[in-house]
Order: sequence, then C-alpha cells, then structure tokens
Amino acid sequence: MSFDSQQLLHTLGSLTAEQDVARWLVAFSGGMDSAVLLHALANVESQTPVVAVHINHGLHDDADGWAENCRQTVEKLDLDFICRTVVVNADGVSLEAAARDARYAELSTLLSPGDFLLSAHHQSDQAETLLLNLMRGSGPAGLAGIGMSQRLGAGRLLRPLRDVSSDAIRDYATSHQLSWLDDPSNMDTRFDRNFLRHEILPRLTERWPAVARQLARSAELQGESNDGLVDLAAIDLASVGRCDRLNITALQTLSQPRQRNLLRHAIRLSVLPSAPATRLEQILTELIPADADRQPLVSWAGAEVRRFRDEIFILPEAEPAAPPVTGIVTKASAPLELGPGLGALSVVPTMSYGIAPDLVEQGLELRFRCGGETLRIEPSGGTRKLKKLLQESDVLPWMRSKLPLFYVGERLVAVADLWVDAHCRAEPGFRIDWRDAPTLK
Repeated sequence: MSFDSQQLLHTLGSLTAEQDVARWLVAFSGGMDSAVLLHALANVESQTPVVAVHINHGLHDDADGWAENCRQTVEKLDLDFICRTVVVNADGVSLEAAARDARYAELSTLLSPGDFLLSAHHQSDQAETLLLNLMRGSGPAGLAGIGMSQRLGAGRLLRPLRDVSSDAIRDYATSHQLSWLDDPSNMDTRFDRNFLRHEILPRLTERWPAVARQLARSAELQGESNDGLVDLAAIDLASVGRCDRLNITALQTLSQPRQRNLLRHAIRLSVLPSAPATRLEQILTELIPADADRQPLVSWAGAEVRRFRDEIFILPEAEPAAPPVTGIVTKASAPLELGPGLGALSVVPTMSYGIAPDLVEQGLELRFRCGGETLRIEPSGGTRKLKKLLQESDVLPWMRSKLPLFYVGERLVAVADLWVDAHCRAEPGFRIDWRDAPTLK
C-alpha cells in the first residue's frame, strides 16, 4: 500500500475527530521516517500551524551537527523549528530507555491544550515492539504494542504512520527526493531493537513476506483483548474500592486472574510504574493472605503496596528518610513545608475550640514522634498514650512517624490536625491547617 499526504490527512482526521487542533508538532529526528512524516504534513492543505521539534540527546559527537541539519531541512519547508537539548541519565536502565524517557519528558513540556505531537513510528516498529515485549514476557497490554493515540503532557501523542509499511515510507522518500540522516547507532546490534531489526525480522520476512503486517494485526487483536480486560477491571474496581485502596475481603471474591488484572489496572490508574510479575505474585500469595494484624509491604522501583487490616494501599515509593523538618509556627508565620508529599502547616483562627491564642503567640515548635508521648483529650479524663490513640483512630501505621506534633516548651499541645490537648484549648482559638495533607486513615 502506498502512502501520501492525503492518506496522512485522512488518518489525522480520524484520530482527532471532533477535537480542536491548535498545532501539529512533529518529533523530527532527521531520520527517514520523521523526514517523510514532516514533508507529507507540510504538503497538507491546512491552516493548522506545523512545528518541527528536534531533541538533541548529546550522545554522539555529531549530535550538534545533526541538530543544525534538521534546522536547515525545516527552514526549507518554511516551518517553525524548536530544538531542545536533554541530559540522558542511564543509571539503572538501558541507554535506549533512558534516551526515550528524557526525550518524551522534554516533548511533554512543549504541549499545550489542543496540541498534537506526531511521531513517525510505523508498521515495522510495531512488529519490533511486539517481539520485544514477547521476549519480556508481557501480557496483553504489552503485546498490544504501540498505540495510535495517548495523552502526553497537556496535549496528545499520535502515531499516524503506525499502519504504514516501511517500504511505503521509503518509496515516498525516494519519489520526493528527500534527504535524511542515518544514525550509526541504529546499526549497533548490541541494542535489542536493532538486533531484531537487522538480524531477526529479515530472516522472518524471507520465510513469511507479510510478517510485519501479520504481527501488527496480532498487536491490534491484543489491543482489543486488553480493552476488554480494562473494562472488566473497571467493573471489579467499582465493587472493591478505589484505585489506591482496595478491600481485601471483596478482592478475594474474585478469581486470581481477575485479581491480577484489577491490581494492574489500579496501579496504572494510580500513575505508578507497572509491577513486575514477581511482585504481583507476592501481593497475591503473601500480602493478601497475611494475618490482619500484620503490616506486609511489597515494593518495586517507584511504587509500593501495603496492607493495613482489611485493605490494600497502593502508594508511590516512600521518599528516602530525610532530616526531620523543624520550625516554629505562629499566626504570622508562612506555611511550614514538611517535605515531598507531606504538605504544609500553618495555624488559622477558629470561632470554635482550638489552640489557646496565648500559646500560639509563644510559637508552636514542630517535632515528630519519639515514643512515650501523652495527651489529655477530655478535661475530666486522664492522659492517654499517643500510641494508643493512633491505634484506636486507625491512623495508618506508616504515617504515624510522619505526624507533626506541636509543643510549647515540653508540653505537647496538638497532634497534627487531629487533637488538641484539653488543657491547651480555648474558644475561640486556632486550628492547625494542614494543606495538601497525605492520607492518614
């Protein structure tokens, strides 16, 4: 099947039906595929602005020269050009993955509402992705391969060439006498994708000439299956809880395959890294069956799953322990930042019972639990151990050490926005305002 500007226009129209398009941004590496996409789009009759975006990864000696070559190519097409340089940190991941992550992170910052970023992934890229994910033991979501459309930053990422063959793209490039850059790293078969591209797919094509098209068809069918699993997970989630908090009793009424499916869905909705299969198995066989008085933890890079009583909590990975925040809070002080994910504290007036104004005038010293703290909840009652109060109030165990405590001298005046010592209250008084507080219960 051939490819031309009209086909591109038709595909873009179907991908953006009933959506207002502010700009087309083309991820322009300078290679043949993105050169074809940019040229075809430049020849579409449309009033929508087209911007070519080049990301300079700085990984090769000629990287700056490639960026300049891209600028000149875009200039000849009379289009706008943006070039951004990124720093690639390959610590713990492959260089390919690190470059991709850095690239898309930068591209996402360029998108405003109504912007569509176009990438030149094509049918052979889809076949390579399917084979790579097969080698990684991926499920339906991975085997669905490259999607045609997904959210990116404030806009969307589209891949309008995904179903176009590499032969059709090369035919377009040669018939329009396009010039392009050849990245020598694309020939390095130490990289998995290049190994598939240069060693495996050509052999498969010799035996099965339509292999790229057939693999793309398989990915499409896997995508349909995955859509069905997502719909099923949404139904199950409605009966089990919310994406970051699942009821164990309700979860155990599902078969284990549905439990796995629901956990993957909940983790994805929580915008956390996917769980390796080994971690999912740990959740099912160790965390869920654990005794209710235990507090097991299953974690992987960027995420963790905890159990407390009859619930599972799906959380971002805990920040590394940092020196505790210290400070004095008064009615005139700026909100005191507690650190990433912990919000900020201040005191505000209240007409009901709150912290006595004279204590606030002295300044409330922020501390954290050391053990042995006591508090008087009722004027006529005795002091209670804070540890017991937290247990009775179902405060999550992993949050108890992060609760801000407020002192005047050696007297514990207030515990977060939960309690004020009965002998430190007045009406009217001041209450603790904990902005962007984490979930405590």
